[in-house]
Amino acid sequence: MTMAPDAPDLPANPLNIRLSIRHDRLWWHIDDEDHLPERWDVSADVWELELCPEPFRHVGDISLVIADLQRERNLLDSVALGEWALEFIAETVLDSADGRLHPELDAQLSEGPPRMVILRDVTLGTQWRGHGLAGPLIAGALRTLAPTARLAACRLSPADFRGSAPDRVSAELAAVRMAGMLERIGFYRWREVHVLDLRNPALLEARMSLLNNWWPTEHDEPGGQEGP
Repeated sequence: MTMAPDAPDLPANPLNIRLSIRHDRLWWHIDDEDHLPERWDVSADVWELELCPEPFRHVGDISLVIADLQRERNLLDSVALGEWALEFIAETVLDSADGRLHPELDAQLSEGPPRMVILRDVTLGTQWRGHGLAGPLIAGALRTLAPTARLAACRLSPADFRGSAPDRVSAELAAVRMAGMLERIGFYRWREVHVLDLRNPALLEARMSLLNNWWPTEHDEPGGQEGP
C-alpha cells in the first residue's frame, strides 16, 4: 500500500475521477464448486472530457477480493485471499453452511449476503497523494460492491509499507496513517483486523470533504456574482 503525507496541487478536479471495476473469470466456472474467491480490480482515472496532463490521468488502483462465507475453504484460497484473511475467516465463520459469523461480530453488522470483501491493496500515483483521495476512492469502490456482500476487512502491518518507506519507523507511521484513513470511512478494529459494515453511512459521508472543496459554486461559474 502506498500513501504520502504531502503532495503538490492536483493535476485535475478529483470529482471527474471515474472508477472502473473489473472481475475476470473463466466462462465455464458457473457451478458452485467452481467459485473460488473473486478478484476485483478497480482503476481510478480522470475521465476523458476533463483537462488533465496525460501522464497523470491514471489516478490509482485498488485490489479487492470477495470471499463467499458459505463455502468450504481449500489450499487454493490462500493464494487469492492471503494467509491472514484465510485465518480470519476460519476464526469468524462458525458455520460455512450458512455463513454464520461469530456472535460478537455478527451483532455489529447489518444484514446482508454472506460474503466478505477483502481490501488487499491501494496505490495512488505520486501526483495524487496527500489530498485525502484514498479514503473516498476506497469508499466508492466498496459502496459499489455493498449489495453483493455483508462486510469488508483489511489487515494492516508495517511490513505492507516497507517497499515504499525508507525505514522501519516510516513504515510504522504509514500503517498508522492508513489505519486512521480506514477508520474515517467506517472501518473499526476487531481482533487485529479492520472490519467494516458495508451498509455504514460513513461510506457515503466519505465523499463530502471533496464535494465541499471541489464542487463548483456560483462564484466559480462564468458571470457568477460574488456574495456579500
